[in-house]
Formats: sequence, C-alpha cells, structure tokens
Amino acid sequence: MAHDPAPRNGGALRVVVVGATGNVGTSLVRALGDDPAVADVVGIARRTPQDWRPARTSWVHADLADDRTRLVEHLRGADAVVHLAWLLQPTHDPSVTWRTNVLGSIRVFEATVAAGVPVLVYASSVAAYSPGPKRYPVDESWPTHGWPGAAYCREKAYVERCLDSFEREHPRLRVVRMRPGFIFKRESAAQQRRLFAGPFLPNRLVRPRLVPVVPDMRGLRFQALHSDDAAEAYRAALHRPVRGAFNLAADPPLDAGELAALLGAQVVRMPRGAVRAALAGAWRLHLVPSSPGLFDAVVRLPLMDTARARRELGWEPRHTATQAIEEFLAGLREGAGDASTAPLAPGGAGGRLHEVATGVGSRP
Repeated sequence: MAHDPAPRNGGALRVVVVGATGNVGTSLVRALGDDPAVADVVGIARRTPQDWRPARTSWVHADLADDRTRLVEHLRGADAVVHLAWLLQPTHDPSVTWRTNVLGSIRVFEATVAAGVPVLVYASSVAAYSPGPKRYPVDESWPTHGWPGAAYCREKAYVERCLDSFEREHPRLRVVRMRPGFIFKRESAAQQRRLFAGPFLPNRLVRPRLVPVVPDMRGLRFQALHSDDAAEAYRAALHRPVRGAFNLAADPPLDAGELAALLGAQVVRMPRGAVRAALAGAWRLHLVPSSPGLFDAVVRLPLMDTARARRELGWEPRHTATQAIEEFLAGLREGAGDASTAPLAPGGAGGRLHEVATGVGSRP
C-alpha cells in the first residue's frame, strides 16, 4: 500500500472539512485543532459560524447544491478533504436532498481531484448497507445497495457506487469510506430532535420513568457511537496510509431492553406493522419529520463488525453505545445544543413554532 505524498505545510497537514458545523463536523474540527500534526483546518459550511473560532480553523461558505460553487479554489493546497456534508431533510421533497447529497458529493469528489488533493475521507453510513442480520455482525464486504424505500439509504448507496467509479478512474487518490452507526452527543440533541422527532416531542417526556413503555418489535436492534469517537476515527484515517471502508460502532448493540433501562420504562411487545402505520400517518400529516421508509430501513440494517477499524486505525471508542445514548437523552431533556453553529443551535419555543409554520419534514 503506497503512502501519501508528504504534507505540503512544513510537515503538518492542511485539512479541509466539508460540512464542518454539524454533529460530527464540530467534533472533528475540535479534534483537529488539538492535533499538533495539523497545521490548519478549512471548515466549509452552508451556514458558517459567526462567533466560533476553533484553533487553527478558518471558515468558507459553500452550498453543495449550487453548481456555481467554486469548490476547487477552496480545496487547492490541502493534504486531505473530509466530506461530511449531508442533508437529512426534507423527507417530503427528496429532490432537495438529492441535489446536495448526491450531486453535491460528486462535486466534492471532482474538485478534490482537480485541486490535486491526495486524500479523500468520505462519510458513508450503516444506511448504505443492504438488509442484513441482527444476530451477528457483518464486515465491510457486505453489499451496499441500501434500502430502496428511504431517500437517505438510496442516496448513501448511490454515492458509494459513484465512489466506486471515481476510485477506478483515479487510482492514485487515497479514498477512505467511514460507515458509522447512529451518532450521538449531548450537543446534537436539539438538532436530532428537529430532524427525527419534530416539534411536538416535549423535552421533559424523555425523563426516566415518564416514558411508560418502549416498544419491542422485530428488527429493533441497532448500533450507535459518540460523535467524538467518530471524529477520532476520521482523524486517525488522515495519519495512517489506509484505504477502503471502515465500520464504526461502539458496544453494546442497542435494543428495546437497553432503551427501557435508560428510560425506566417497561418493554412491551408490539407488532412492527402497527408501529409503522402510526409513524406513516404522523409523517403524512406533517407531525413528524422521519419518514416510514427510514423506519423500514432501521429495522433491517445489519449489525457491523468493527474489527478493521480497531486493527488498522488503532481506533477504540472511549464511550459505550449506552453512554452515547444516555448523554444524548440528557441533552434532549435539557433542550441542549451548541449555539456556536446553526445546525446544532438549541432553537427554543420560537424554533418549534417555525418548524410547524414551515411544514415539518418539508425544508432543509
């Protein structure tokens, strides 16, 4: 395996992070700022921070959905590009997410080559995987055709196919694909409430013993990790001459029993079809932003084997999956966010009213 060209900035790396203000992006920017082997970081975002000035970081505004965006000039001179930008909403208009997630990703890939950057690290997802087993984990060779009923999965799978072709056409470019499970931290609570639960979920409802039951249904078993641990895997991939895909998740896999223990709730067996029907009705009425197709995907996603990341990246999550969820739930109860960036901003009551007024699940 060939090593990357030597860094161009006096032995330290110049890293461009596309999508630097979101859940993983904020953790990665902070991790890179603490890394003495990183000279400077360029954070690219659709909405750049006004007051947040992390160490050795400068900000650039760019909208990946706009084909007039001149990415090449922002990437030129970098030693690596980390592509994290992704829209999860609007689920009611997937053409919007397609323009950013698929066409925008292709623009990033093409600009990386045009700018002469030798390393590309891309944020794929467990959602790129085809349906698979819940009783044992699969490695990175599992098919990545996604779940066709969910735009998020279709787009992740499509970008994987684009990247396959891209790697064949540009064999000298070192490409790393990260496939994490569900990623949480306290500061992401407000954002993830907006993206998945919507404005009608009371924060206080997720206090222990206020949620009476957790539904136990076929397929409800998934993997999670803390945002800071995901960021550490991305950082490690910049320093090690690795290529290809890496599964990222912490132990243990989460199911109804684990969630019920965190919430002080009872586990109640429920038919999957009934839960899906309730979610589908709420989504059609614009009461929740998560589509029933995403629910269908979650209950079919395989469990992932993370041995390759541990072995080749030297990666070991510092938080268990339970701790990551527990921290997120605490943030949800408190309405926590991160006011330094627009995606993670807490929002408050006015923000919830705005979500309703603009149509839940109808806007980015």
